[in-house]
Amino acid sequence: MPDIKQAEHVLHEVFGFEEFRSLQKDIIQNILNKKDTLAIMPTGGGKSLCYQIPALIFDGLTIVVSPLISLMKDQVDQLTAYGISASYLNSSLSAQEYEATLDQIRRNKLDLLYLAPETLLKGNVLNLLYGLNVECIAIDEAHCISEWGHDFRPEYRQLSSVTEKFDNAVTLGLTATATPRVQKDIANSLGLSNANTFVASFNRKNLYLDVVNKSNPLQQVINFLRRHEEDSGIIYCFSRNQVDELTQNLNANGFNALPYHAGLGESIRTHNQNAFIRDEVDIIVATIAFGMGIDKPDVRFVIHHDMPKNIESYYQQIGRAGRDGLQSDCLFLFSYGDAGKIRYFINQKSGEEQRVAEEHLQKLMDYVEAHQCRRIKLLGYFGEHFNEPNCGMCDFCTGDTPERENITVPVQKFLSTMARTEQRFGYNHILNILLGSRRKEVLKFNHDKLSTYGIGKNLSRPEWKQVYRELMKQDIIVREIEHKSLKLTPKAREILKGNQEVFGVIEEPVQKKRTKSSKSDIESLDFNRNLFKRLKEKRMELARKQGVAPFVIFGDSTLIEMAYYYPQSEESLLKIHGVGRAKSKKYGTDFLDVILEFSQQHNLKERSKSAQPKHKPVKKTLSKNSRPYEVGHMFRNGRSVQDIASHFDVKEGTVISNLIKYVKAGESIPIDHLLDISSLSKSEMQRVRKAFDKHGHEMLRPVYDELNESVSYDELRIVQLYLIVENGSR
Repeated sequence: MPDIKQAEHVLHEVFGFEEFRSLQKDIIQNILNKKDTLAIMPTGGGKSLCYQIPALIFDGLTIVVSPLISLMKDQVDQLTAYGISASYLNSSLSAQEYEATLDQIRRNKLDLLYLAPETLLKGNVLNLLYGLNVECIAIDEAHCISEWGHDFRPEYRQLSSVTEKFDNAVTLGLTATATPRVQKDIANSLGLSNANTFVASFNRKNLYLDVVNKSNPLQQVINFLRRHEEDSGIIYCFSRNQVDELTQNLNANGFNALPYHAGLGESIRTHNQNAFIRDEVDIIVATIAFGMGIDKPDVRFVIHHDMPKNIESYYQQIGRAGRDGLQSDCLFLFSYGDAGKIRYFINQKSGEEQRVAEEHLQKLMDYVEAHQCRRIKLLGYFGEHFNEPNCGMCDFCTGDTPERENITVPVQKFLSTMARTEQRFGYNHILNILLGSRRKEVLKFNHDKLSTYGIGKNLSRPEWKQVYRELMKQDIIVREIEHKSLKLTPKAREILKGNQEVFGVIEEPVQKKRTKSSKSDIESLDFNRNLFKRLKEKRMELARKQGVAPFVIFGDSTLIEMAYYYPQSEESLLKIHGVGRAKSKKYGTDFLDVILEFSQQHNLKERSKSAQPKHKPVKKTLSKNSRPYEVGHMFRNGRSVQDIASHFDVKEGTVISNLIKYVKAGESIPIDHLLDISSLSKSEMQRVRKAFDKHGHEMLRPVYDELNESVSYDELRIVQLYLIVENGSR
């Protein structure tokens, strides 16, 4: 019986990888033992190797069933580049190509055969396969079999009747997105109830998760793209019109973008998709129609310009990014208007379908509105408990997101104004009343005579916008879709009566200039950018000659290692991640020539891969124009917290928050009179410090809960600041 040592040999010699990823080894051993298997692994987690390696060890044929017709050619191209005998059958082939592949199958010339489910179910194909030694049937995107999944396909339901007829074949079900309920449904529907199930972590550690309130979406997208020049990325939009409009605007601003949606026609869609895969265009702006057939490993960002319908869709779409393991950014522009659009379409449904869609939307809203690490809600949806104190790769864990505070008074002002205007108006009209505006709409309705007219001048427009978002987020008010007027919920009435307090964030959000904080070992290499660029040019030249996508030849991570280690012989090249013997033989000379020429020009010597590279420490910095820097500078020069708060017309708690950001960026402030600001007694201070000792000084919520909510967040921030400065000065 084949064993795992053979699999490790294939991993090194054929694919050029040093070790298996999480669960790959266990899954492959299970398949080699001919035990049916269900594998739930995240996108980019290495699912394909789980059947590709056994396929090279088994004597017979491995069939891969996949609904992703556009992906099959890329996968077969990659396998061919590794020297593996593979082909596919689907509706994209000409009659001549189809017959040629059937002939290869008859003559037992293939290790792997990719099929669409409808192709496998054809009588002539089935009859041909029944006469062969089929040893493994891998069913990719297995969630398509489940009616509970987000991408149900009826033809998948017929696959179990086919797999059971191949007595010698082990069945492998694979998916990247499956809740516990969907996992159970997959196992039952595929006849895998007795299969060994392997569930890898859904945590894609290399994806930075960022949710930003949508304000000026075009400008927000452009600002983001300017930090990603020459990177490949996907922008998802809600409608075809939005895709076309955004594509035109991006190209007008100097970006290289193409659209993709169902209204373009198949030939245009195919052209645009291939241009993206082959690095001829940087950006694809798309509806959800795009992505399922993409296996491009070097997608460096995914932007959700509009809101997806559910967490599965969101997770699958961000999963297009960073499949090569390198860090990639996922930006979600959120607005309650987008949520309202989705809810409008949900209301057109009925019965169970409406209930399930509403449940899916609510889970996504829970993720967006969470006041904690993004991964807690995201992974929790898939049944995974995430308990790390700081993931280091989301806006909450790296952005110093403001803590919640008591905002009951401004909330009551807002709700009272809504009530006094009979809930007939939208946000802007309510805000104009609160700020004492003389606009004609306010005067027309005599709303300048209301008792709430002008009582909101203590907050800025952006701060009132945050109050509004908190009211929407906490279901205190709702927005009527048709007339766009705001309505009070039962919660609001309790708040107006003074029976309930409201906590939230009204500090104006600051656009973060973050430093990437969780790099892979490869990314941490201080590689030669100029050589990397030349290697990419060589890769593009070879890809165009062969008519394949550049990543089929080598991925970015492979080129990064080449640009760090400067391998100057075939033996050294084989030690580089992702090379392997077949690719070394096929492309080695071309890339070695580039490296040798560059090394001679710049007097560079080969580095031994066994030597550990020294990583440069990452340091956060503050712009001198930023508010935290100004506040910190004033405090260092002797200005009091009260004085600084008055200068900027903000609360003292906001000044403390800015000082925390200032010292976290590596700056120093005097510690002597810091605690003088606090109104806590000595015994209270001891209790607070004890709570901080227990939970650490990074997060306030655990300390707040430990103290039974008896000490305000403003007081806790003062102690937090003191402790950060104290620890930093030791």
